[in-house]
Amino acid sequence: MKLRYWIGILGIAAMLAPMLAIAEDPPIPLPRRADRMPQAVEQPAAAPSAELASAAATEPAAIDPGPAAAAAEAVAVNTAPQPVTLMAKITEDGTSLPDGVTWRVFETRTDAAGDLVLAQKSDDATAHLELPPGSYVVHVAYGRAQTTDTLTVAEGQNSKSLILDAGAMRLNAAVTGDVAIPINLLRFDIYTSGSTEADRTLVAQNLSPNDIVTLNAGTYHIVSYFGDVNAVVRADLRVEPGQLTDATLYHRAAQISFKLVSEAGGEAIADIDWTVKTADGQTVFSNIGAFPSTVLGEGDYLVFAKRGDQVYNREFQVQPGAAKEIEVLTTVY
Repeated sequence: MKLRYWIGILGIAAMLAPMLAIAEDPPIPLPRRADRMPQAVEQPAAAPSAELASAAATEPAAIDPGPAAAAAEAVAVNTAPQPVTLMAKITEDGTSLPDGVTWRVFETRTDAAGDLVLAQKSDDATAHLELPPGSYVVHVAYGRAQTTDTLTVAEGQNSKSLILDAGAMRLNAAVTGDVAIPINLLRFDIYTSGSTEADRTLVAQNLSPNDIVTLNAGTYHIVSYFGDVNAVVRADLRVEPGQLTDATLYHRAAQISFKLVSEAGGEAIADIDWTVKTADGQTVFSNIGAFPSTVLGEGDYLVFAKRGDQVYNREFQVQPGAAKEIEVLTTVY
C-alpha cells in the first residue's frame, strides 16, 4: 500500500452527509423564572372586628400588579428571536468553510419518539438564523465529516464556530507489480475502525477510484473490491485534520477469461456452461457463453466447461499480474 499526504483540503468540494443521530436523551430545560416564583404564605392574624369586617366587605381588594406584570414582561422579552451566526472550520486555525455545509439546530426537548425537535436548518456555509433565547444542540455536516455542540442563545448578537477536525481520503488500487485495474472493476467501502465486523460502522460505500471523501479525523477500515468474486484487500488508514490521505492498495489477483477450443489457439466454441471452483470445491464463478471473464484472487482452481452432455475440465493457477486467458481443450487431460 502506498500512502501520501497532501495539505490544503479546504478547496475540495464534498457531498453533503446525512444527519448525525444523537443517541443520548437531552437534559430537561429548567422552567421559566416566572413559573418558579414561590407562592405567598399566609400568616396567622387576629380576628378582625365587626366594624373592620364590614369595611372590608364594602371596599374592593387592592391588587398589586407589579411582580406579575414584571414577570410577564420578562417572559415576553426573553422569547423574542435573537440573531445567531454559525460558522464551521476544518481546523482550529483554519478559515471558515465557503460552501458544502449543512446546519441543523435542535431544541433540547424531545418529541413523542424521543428525538430532538428540529428548530432550524440551513445550507448556507455561514448560517444566519433567528432563535429565541435558550439552550440548543447544533449539528454541522461537511461531506461525511460532522460534529455536534451545544449553543446558548442570549439577548443580542450570538455567534459560534464549530471545529470539524476533518481531513479527506482518496483511494486507488492496482495489482501487485503496479498492473493497472480498469476503474469499472474497482470499488471501495469505508468503515469506522474496529477489531471485528460487528465493531465497525459503514461510512461510505461503492466509492470509485480517486473519489475524494471528507471525513472526521481518525482511523478507518478500508475494503477494496477488484471484481465481484474473491479479490478483496483490507487496510486501516488514518485521516489527519486538514490533510488529504492518498492511498493505493494492492491486490494479489488477476483478470481471467475462458474459452473452449478444439485445438490450442483455436476459435472459442459458443454456448458453453462454465463453472469455476476453488481447490476445496467451492464454486466462485458460473457463466454461459463463448468467452466469459472474471477476476480471481491468487490460488488454485478447477474450471468445468459443459457442452451438451459433455463436460471438459482443467486445473489452473492464478498469480498476480496482467490479464490471462485459460483455454480448455475438447480432449481428455
